[in-house]
Amino acid sequence: MNAVIRKIGNSEGIILPKELLAGLNLRAGDSVTLIREGDEVRLRRIEDTAEEFERKMKLARERMKKYETVYRALAK
Repeated sequence: MNAVIRKIGNSEGIILPKELLAGLNLRAGDSVTLIREGDEVRLRRIEDTAEEFERKMKLARERMKKYETVYRALAK
């Protein structure tokens, strides 16, 4: 499958065919990451799984508890 780099506003981008997006279960607004491997570029979906969300929330709670005094002072 070939694609052409096109001018999009002041940037450049690649339009992905809807068949490819449908096959990868991707749609407008989904987050992806680009991985460069030598002369190749891979596209990978960024999935924020429930486990990842819980890990981030645990970290946030720990930091909120650690800096509770500072946060309360700043909230005044």
